[in-house]
Amino acid sequence: MRKLWVALCVTILVLSAGCSGAIEKSGQKAQLGEITIGLMPDTDSLPFIIAQEKGYFAEEGLKVNIQQFKSAMDRDSALQSGNLDGAVSDMLAVAFDKSGGFDVKVTSFTDGSYKLIAGKGEAISGVTDLAGKDVAVSKNTIIEYVTDQILASQNMQDNSVNKVVIPQIPTRLEMLQNDKLSAATLPEPMASIAIYNGCKYITGSDELEINPGVIMFTAQAVESKKAELQAMYRAYNKAVAYLNNTNREEYIDIVLDKGGFPPTARDALQLPQYHEAALPKEKDVTDCIVWLENKQLIKQVYSYDDIVVDILGQ
Repeated sequence: MRKLWVALCVTILVLSAGCSGAIEKSGQKAQLGEITIGLMPDTDSLPFIIAQEKGYFAEEGLKVNIQQFKSAMDRDSALQSGNLDGAVSDMLAVAFDKSGGFDVKVTSFTDGSYKLIAGKGEAISGVTDLAGKDVAVSKNTIIEYVTDQILASQNMQDNSVNKVVIPQIPTRLEMLQNDKLSAATLPEPMASIAIYNGCKYITGSDELEINPGVIMFTAQAVESKKAELQAMYRAYNKAVAYLNNTNREEYIDIVLDKGGFPPTARDALQLPQYHEAALPKEKDVTDCIVWLENKQLIKQVYSYDDIVVDILGQ
């Protein structure tokens, strides 16, 4: 009888362990590794900030280390030095990395908007009025690309204006608002802040239907952290749903505190309708590559498949 009782207890323990394992697989998420991502002070970065602050990353068993940057140059340097797994970025930065021998991959597009804004003291009503005037950009970046596309839409050459190179976005905004520039190309929310403070909207990437903003990761991260990236995007999509369906008063303090935005963003901030993570359009990729090739800024031409990888459906 004692042997029978021992055998019965062993059987119960084995069955309990099996059930526990099944529960763990079906109901709980295994703890994943860490991802470090670089953000800029723009609306493209807000889903990451919301996912962090609302605990969506934690719900997926993922730790995300967010690093904030004020200029694309600093962000890209951190990526290439191995301090970041990925970044909210743009197609130009991706092409520059690949051309320099640093392999990165685009994993989704973003919903950012880039606007050409005239100073409040300027008698400017259209793009052609900027001929010969100072326009602030960051050199060889998405900002200059959008500026050139705006000029081209009005049959103007890229040297039709005097491009003033100001890499840091807050500095570019401040100089525009202080009437030290005729115009500047700015991302959101800095563009909306400038307009709120009396500057004038001319045109932007939305009107031109171009979207060169992307989220990118190193090829190494894509290869070794696929489960982490998929968990990250599940959390990202939760944040997108939150932003699209929540009154701004509920998250504006988080945005101001964590997004690197000035206090005036409280009233001026205009958010886009965010999309769940998806791959960029082929035209948005190839147009950027053509621009870079024409300026002889890259060593070789890259195809869509050279740059974009689909981890979302895997």
